[in-house]
Amino acid sequence: MVTHFKYNTLVTVVSKPQTEWALLSYRVPREPSTPRIAVWRQLRDLGVAKVGDGLVALPASPRNTERLQWVAGKVIEADGEAIVWNATTLAKRDTKQLMASMEEARNEEYRALLADVAADPSPNKRTIDRWRRAWRAIDKRDHSNASEREPTRAAIAERAAQVAGKKSELADDASELSS
Repeated sequence: MVTHFKYNTLVTVVSKPQTEWALLSYRVPREPSTPRIAVWRQLRDLGVAKVGDGLVALPASPRNTERLQWVAGKVIEADGEAIVWNATTLAKRDTKQLMASMEEARNEEYRALLADVAADPSPNKRTIDRWRRAWRAIDKRDHSNASEREPTRAAIAERAAQVAGKKSELADDASELSS
């Protein structure tokens, strides 16, 4: 909020909030390490943005808030401390920074999957299915529609079409041999 005088009149300008976030502040005991690792994996799988030590954020939605509350419950079960709340960024740069960190993390995952797709010269149906599952897992935690999302999906679809085409060719060859 900014207050200033203009033409002998008091004017108060309230900046419009940029984005609402669901936040989880947590602390998990070091020992035993199993619950701490489980919490870290759950947060990674949710695609959170790390704001600071023990503080993570997701775009606010009932679903994301519920997910963070579930993780908070796991932290508390492990004799840790956790609190979930919603907050609003007031500066566009803060929103951009959080979204950029989430997008870059997802882009890294998509690029790794894309490299896996490109590295396999002759995938089979099981490999295609594994790639599709991996893509869906990344997509599930992609809160920013990362730029590598669509190229990765397209590469998997293209390779799936190649595998389907090979099966079709093999079926045609088999029918020709039996005639």
